[in-house]
Parts: sequence; C-alpha cells; structure tokens
Amino acid sequence: MSLLQVKNLFVEFPSRHGTLRALDDISFDIAPGEILGVVGESGAGKSLTGASIIGLLEPPGRISSGEILLEGQRIDNLPHEQMRHIRGRKIGAIFQDPLTSLNPLYTVGRQLTETIQAHLPVNDKEAKRRAIGLLEDTGIPAAAERIDHYPHQFSGGMRQRVVIALALAAEPKLIVADEPTTALDVSIQAQIIQLLKTVCKEHGAAVMLITHDMGVIAETCDRVAVMYAGRIAEIGPVHEVINHSSHPYTAGLMAAIPDITIDRERLNQIDGAMPRLNAIPKGCAYNPRCPRVFDRCLVERPDLLDAGATRAACWLHDAASAAKIDFAKANA
Repeated sequence: MSLLQVKNLFVEFPSRHGTLRALDDISFDIAPGEILGVVGESGAGKSLTGASIIGLLEPPGRISSGEILLEGQRIDNLPHEQMRHIRGRKIGAIFQDPLTSLNPLYTVGRQLTETIQAHLPVNDKEAKRRAIGLLEDTGIPAAAERIDHYPHQFSGGMRQRVVIALALAAEPKLIVADEPTTALDVSIQAQIIQLLKTVCKEHGAAVMLITHDMGVIAETCDRVAVMYAGRIAEIGPVHEVINHSSHPYTAGLMAAIPDITIDRERLNQIDGAMPRLNAIPKGCAYNPRCPRVFDRCLVERPDLLDAGATRAACWLHDAASAAKIDFAKANA
C-alpha cells in the first residue's frame, strides 16, 4: 500500500490578469521506505508540489482540485491546527537553507526537545536523551556537548544535519526534502545523501527528494518524476529514466550532463526556455522546444502513457500516433 498518494492535483494562483495554473493534474505515490526524486528546471513546480503536500502553500496560491492522502487519510482539506500536528508528527520537512529552518536565538537542543515534546508524550529528560541520539544518528560529533550550542556555532553541513535531526524528531512516516544539498560543498553533499539513504532504511520513512541535480537523483533515489511546466513529463525507476529516457525532455536533460568518457568541444543543450505560467502553449507544453514534435503535439496535451518500464506524457507512446508517424515516414 502507498504511504503517500497525490491524485490529480491542481494548484492555482489568482492574479489581476486571470488565474494562473502552476500545477496541472499531478498524480504520483510513494511507498513506505521508498525515495522518490522530483527533478526539473527552475519553475517546473517541484517545490510547489512539496509545499502542497506539507500544507505550506504561500497565499494566494491554493489547491483548486485533487486530493493528497497520507496513509489513506486525506490531508489537503484539513484545518490549520490539525495539519500543523500532522506536519510535525507524520511529515518531516528539510529545506534548502538550514538557517531559515533554525531559530538563531535558541540552542539546537532546545529546538529539538521542544519539537519532540510537541508531538510525543515524553518528559524533559527523555526528550533530551532522544535529541542527543538524533544528533548522533545524523553524524554530529560530541553531540552531548554540542546540543547546547546555537545554530551559528555550526558549519553549513552540520546545520543541515541538525535540520535533518529536527525533521526526524517525531519519527515521521514521510520526509519532504527540498534541495537539501544545494548550498553545500560536494563532499558534504555526499555525506547528506548517504545520511538520507540510511534514515530511509533504518527508520522506514519514505522520502520525497526535490532537486535539480540528476547526479543526486541517480545516487539516492529508487524512482524519479521529471517535471516540466507544472506537469509530470516522465516517471519511473531511476535507472530506466536515466538510461532509457522515454520523453524527449528527459532525454534532453540526460544529454546535457557532461560525460568524461566522450571528448567534445560543446555540451548539448535544450534550446529555448520553459514557458511562463501565463504563456503555456496549447497541446504539449514542451512542443516549442521538442526535436520530435509532430501535429498532434501542437493541439492536444498528452496524459502519462505506458512507455515500457516508465510512463511518459508524450504522444510518441500512443499507438495511433506512432502508427501515423511511421506511415508518414514510409510515404515521405
């Protein structure tokens, strides 16, 4: 059974010039103990999807349609206080900049123990013992002494470890990690990635890992969802999506990654830019940039279609369209 189910999610932003649709019919699920990567260019809707799940959409953004279910319970329509309890107890969050997640006026120990006691029925002594254990689990050396330090006394990598400890404080079932390694050195990134994998394995938590880094996705995730212009372009096992891309956009992303085994002067690139929310083209949103575009792409938007081991929102995987393309080529 899926731990998290997102069904036909639409997120809109009312504006003076009309309603802008930022997420357009997003559906996916995450199983217990699974790490799902969500990748795409800036503006694709990755962080917005995470914020919708956590219940932290910035006004005037709103979920206009669809459902979000955690352990079979719908959570997208809960009152603020009830969602706040679930957010700490069942859903943990890790954000890109640890300084925005930590209160500079309180020691990390106070922040951890307050979080633990807000969601678990434990006394002060037990809460502190758990806090020290969490710091040790996340790789903070001399945790018993450092628990009384303030956030500014930790390095960037150590602060991110504290944020991960905070996310785990109430033993949540789901962790939403939004660009958790972006601001860190490469060596620290590798440690944080390994820590997330260990946490997932030992605690049985599911992880939704939002990033723009395909290297992080390849190293960390079981499955990956590739997003483009507020929709999922392709979703499937990470090995299949990376090595046998079924959507031209995914293939473009893969081709743009430098390969040290190939000697070439120029890197591949995807021409053009992602469309603005108020200028998403008719049909497939990727059609102005797609090297394999054909007539149907210009007028009709595809849903996710079976594409071997993955699912891709591309008419190339529709039997009727593929037959027409083959016929046109044969008679060209």
